[in-house]
Amino acid sequence: MTATSSPAPVRRQVAVLTHTGRDEAIEAASRMIRGLNAAGIEALVPTADLKDIPTDGLLVAELADDAAPTDCELAVVLGGDGTILRGAERAMMADIPLLGVNLGHVGFLAEAESSEIDQILTHVVERSYRVEERFTLEVQVRAGAEVLWESFAVNEVSIEKAARERMLEALVGIDGRPLSRWGCDGVLVSTPTGSTAYAFSAGGPVISPEIDAMLLVPLSAHALFSRPMVLGPTAEVAIELIGAPHNQGVVWCDGRRTVNVAPGATVVVRRGRHRLRIARTSESSFVDRLVRKFGLRVEGWRGVSERP
Repeated sequence: MTATSSPAPVRRQVAVLTHTGRDEAIEAASRMIRGLNAAGIEALVPTADLKDIPTDGLLVAELADDAAPTDCELAVVLGGDGTILRGAERAMMADIPLLGVNLGHVGFLAEAESSEIDQILTHVVERSYRVEERFTLEVQVRAGAEVLWESFAVNEVSIEKAARERMLEALVGIDGRPLSRWGCDGVLVSTPTGSTAYAFSAGGPVISPEIDAMLLVPLSAHALFSRPMVLGPTAEVAIELIGAPHNQGVVWCDGRRTVNVAPGATVVVRRGRHRLRIARTSESSFVDRLVRKFGLRVEGWRGVSERP
């Protein structure tokens, strides 16, 4: 009888992404890597971070710049919302969940604080987290039928004036129908996730991330009708820059990816093909997170009385 060998166990792998410009972040990443290794899990670390994070004697694999961590089960990101948004790009490319650990200030995209790393490690090792999916956006800059540039956004797409001393002249349409022409500082299209970010500062409503929707917010528009609008998930927003030579604009996606927009071009925003997957380790609700992150006063709350 020929002996058959059992297959070798598949090595677990978790990506660890951080802001290496901060000593606190480097220490948190090192602690996370050591904890993963203690459980037999290999850490996947971006090439650019390896020179700053001490990894001697640790089980670490290199993640090439701009590559998707396709062979790992989870991306743990340590930092503020900016760092987590950078990590979200990689996580969405690989279709894996992202777990944010806050090292910043408000940190709405984060699931836990840096003081909770031990608890986070336990959840990662035991896979005791749930995954919620978030609505995202896709954007194209078009000249007629030609696509000049395209990208995506987790929080928002903003179309802003390029010159401080001039307004942006924008003609906005929804689903192929004209809505309004605005002389403004810009136009913002946000996801529910981004409703607590730039859109919140611009006067837009807070939208629960459980909802699939788009938020349209004019920025300092000189118009009778310039209210924020909540649109359905299948809406298509088109912002055309009126063709005067001085009407130059700039598109920003999550404040990270940008392109200049010439007069006569149209910026088209619609639902993204990919969804952001967020790992959650607690049962706290969106309202609980709002109260905690914004420091809202809730003294005297005794719950809703039961009806007779």
